[in-house]
Amino acid sequence: MNQYETVLHHIFNDFKTFENSGKKATYIPELAHVDENLFGVSLTCLNGTQISLGDAHQPFSIQSISKVFSLVLAYNILGEDLWKRVDVEPSGDTFNSLILLELELGIPRNPFINAGAIVLADILISHLQNPKEDFLKFIHQLTNDHSIQYDLKVFNSEKSVAYRNYSLINLMKSFGNIHNDIDTVMDFYFRMCSVNITCEQLSKAVLFFANDGVHPISKEQILTPKGNRRINAIMQLCGFYDEAGEFAYRVGLPGKSGVGGGIMAIHPGLYSVVVFSPKLNKKGNSTKGMAFLERLTSELNNSIF
Repeated sequence: MNQYETVLHHIFNDFKTFENSGKKATYIPELAHVDENLFGVSLTCLNGTQISLGDAHQPFSIQSISKVFSLVLAYNILGEDLWKRVDVEPSGDTFNSLILLELELGIPRNPFINAGAIVLADILISHLQNPKEDFLKFIHQLTNDHSIQYDLKVFNSEKSVAYRNYSLINLMKSFGNIHNDIDTVMDFYFRMCSVNITCEQLSKAVLFFANDGVHPISKEQILTPKGNRRINAIMQLCGFYDEAGEFAYRVGLPGKSGVGGGIMAIHPGLYSVVVFSPKLNKKGNSTKGMAFLERLTSELNNSIF
């Protein structure tokens, strides 16, 4: 049993009695049906060794973690020109805020708030021949697993209550920062958020971020080293809504969360790790997941700082 396995087992056993004060993301009706007691962890080392505990095989709704993959695709298409349409600054505001978007003339603060991810969806629609199929193929490529699919129940549920997201895209359209049909863009955006994935699959999918953009298992170049550094930096600064500073302070790794209860984090040169627990804090991040990752980097003594 290596160091990671020993530490993960130890922390996981302690967290079986964790008092979780969070609440599920019931504003998306379908997510209200998820078992709130699910808890899974999967850590993948650069040599491909994977350590999985608890409900690591249980699929969950990827939600905003999907924005990492759409960002990679958009960056690979546009390069640095991408930043003409979306900024790289922490928002310091909620992930679906309209206020900053109007003040900054329809340019979202970063790619990980909803407005920024909607712009990414618009860019991909402009450049990919079959955006829905191509996005899913990209995740299949990263995981070498073709079983991963969109969850149409989550897709329809999210779309049915998306009034604020439609406000965001209409505002950006008025400033000329959306180039395609609004309904087409939103349909693709909700599809990406509805991907169903497990901790094991997701931990494998994001492993290239820990290896200068090269997936260490497939040896494929997913990002240039420069692009990889750029996106890791954005994850560090903007990956946790308006709680990114707290995550950097307590955990000290770049990563991304989603309101489905998942959190993925990267330690460059060492590993990727994914934690899933559906109950969220007030900022929309998994309460148990945040606490687990803080404990993990504390016991391993290996944050990036």
